[in-house]
Amino acid sequence: MENSNEQLKPLALEPEHETEYQPLRPLLFDPKETPQDDFVPVAKTISNDIKNKDSNFIFFFGTSESGKSVILSSMLYYLKSYAGVLRPKLGTPNTKEANVLLSDFFENIRQGILPNRTTRDHVTRLDLVFEPNNKSKRVVPIDLTFLETSGENHNEIRRGGNYHSSIESFLNANVPITFIIVTSYESAHREDSLINEFLDELERKGKNLRSVSAVLVISKWDKSGRMDVESSEELDNFIIERLPMTSQRINTYGLTKTYYTVGSVQNSTGEERISLLNLSTAEVLSKWLYKSIVGYDLDYEGTFWERLKFSFSGS
Repeated sequence: MENSNEQLKPLALEPEHETEYQPLRPLLFDPKETPQDDFVPVAKTISNDIKNKDSNFIFFFGTSESGKSVILSSMLYYLKSYAGVLRPKLGTPNTKEANVLLSDFFENIRQGILPNRTTRDHVTRLDLVFEPNNKSKRVVPIDLTFLETSGENHNEIRRGGNYHSSIESFLNANVPITFIIVTSYESAHREDSLINEFLDELERKGKNLRSVSAVLVISKWDKSGRMDVESSEELDNFIIERLPMTSQRINTYGLTKTYYTVGSVQNSTGEERISLLNLSTAEVLSKWLYKSIVGYDLDYEGTFWERLKFSFSGS
């Protein structure tokens, strides 16, 4: 224990070894000797898959100024003002652009102002919940997702062309989707081939036209001088004459057809405005859409017991 009080000192290196320790430096490789790596990484695929698929999608097809936006705005106005409650879907907030579009739809239509043109290369998605004012338990609330697209984009599929990726993603998606195919009274004869190209496009994407939910709408029927048709034969004859190829597809696959007008439209100041709003065709198309999704009429009177209950509650 004699050395217990000695101070500990660091070990000293021998002088002859001091030169052997050099600072660490990165190793240098000769490029000629670098081993060849034949591994090629795979880039991550950019997915165009849509989000929030839990809804009933409604896709409008039609060229510029065919009346798609007018039909959409008047349908939404009818559902919100006369058929029940139409509200935003919780958990799926609409974009600012969609909210502005909805606000314009509801504010402008009662002032006779027609919708503005839709932005090209973009799909405006309107996620809504419709709660019918019908008391029957069979007439249930439904989620509706309306897809607003530019007519200029629909012209791109002519002669084997392709849609913009924003539209392709919805057409390729595995979601319940209804197609509202719009052509106007004045331009139907020029769009027969394009409508058929669109139907061909749906079939290429795996849509079975015999079971798909679709309707052909002849818009701007007021241009005929009438707000309605005298008979179903009048509409049939118009389609056969102006849209012979489309007529064959409709009759073969049993698709629905109808006409549409928002009422009297005047052009006194160089700008078209609604002078008398007519929602009768908006009602017809809205009810068809609801039944095609739910399977029951929007104005279904209820089961026997429901009607009995309603009679007592109303007395």
